[in-house]
Amino acid sequence: MMSRRIRQAPSLSGGLIPFGQTFYPNEIYAKGGSMEKTLLSWLLTRRGFLIGGSLALADVLYGMQGGKTPEAPKSAGPASPELLQDLVAANRILAGQGVVDGYGHVSVRHNLNSSRYLLSRSLAPELVTVDDILEYDLDSVPVDPRGRAQYLERFIHGEIYRIREDVKAIVHNHSPSIIPFGVSAVPLRPMYHMSAFIGEGIPVFDIRDFAGMSDMLVRNPALGHSLATILGNKPAALMRGHGAVVVGASLPIVVGRSVYLEINARLQSQAVALGGPIKYLSPEEAQKATPPDNYQRAWELWKRKSSIK
Repeated sequence: MMSRRIRQAPSLSGGLIPFGQTFYPNEIYAKGGSMEKTLLSWLLTRRGFLIGGSLALADVLYGMQGGKTPEAPKSAGPASPELLQDLVAANRILAGQGVVDGYGHVSVRHNLNSSRYLLSRSLAPELVTVDDILEYDLDSVPVDPRGRAQYLERFIHGEIYRIREDVKAIVHNHSPSIIPFGVSAVPLRPMYHMSAFIGEGIPVFDIRDFAGMSDMLVRNPALGHSLATILGNKPAALMRGHGAVVVGASLPIVVGRSVYLEINARLQSQAVALGGPIKYLSPEEAQKATPPDNYQRAWELWKRKSSIK
């Protein structure tokens, strides 16, 4: 059983347990005390009182709900098998390209209902299978979690889908080369045609502006909404001291943007290190240089490689 060092607490005989004395409920029980007396003695300690009170409150709240847990959102129905396979492929491609490692996640809107999205249970992206995919509503509540752990920052996905109807897929990553651009005054700019989308502008989300001193994680809908607001209508946003969020109209687009965002950041750092002026893509060049196939050729290559294990 439990032990607890306390200052003073009532004893069963009406006196006080002296300051500094360690209270052992198991000793009371072992010396012939009843279980009822043992539990009462423990409840009369500060810790027992607080825990017992909390359990009682939880029981009251549970009873107010009619003895039922909150109802889970209803499923939109079985997602397309092809969409599920592509979501698995996206996870593995991003891992293979060094955009994510053991952390990071990618989601896609449900093909039957735009107010639902699909995201793996909490798992390293390279290990994701179809069986790991969960369905969520836009409040980031899972339809049927089956006791499985969920990503702490799933609210990034739900709140962006809520605000951006054009977005069909989202990647959150800790891509290493982009981190310096989220913590410095140097803006990320398009270096070449494969990352021309950067020309639309890449804002920086600073969680300190919304949460003060925190663990840097987007742990709730309010912070997810703040990030979605900073993202606005842009293709990506950097997250200071954390990583980035990338959005797109499809999985191939969001994966392509995530890969080339990392490459562009690496190339820009190298160019800056060389010294002298840098000729970035102009706004007009960036607009015209968008890949005509939306990274489809690269997607098919990456998808094939991800399936060869």
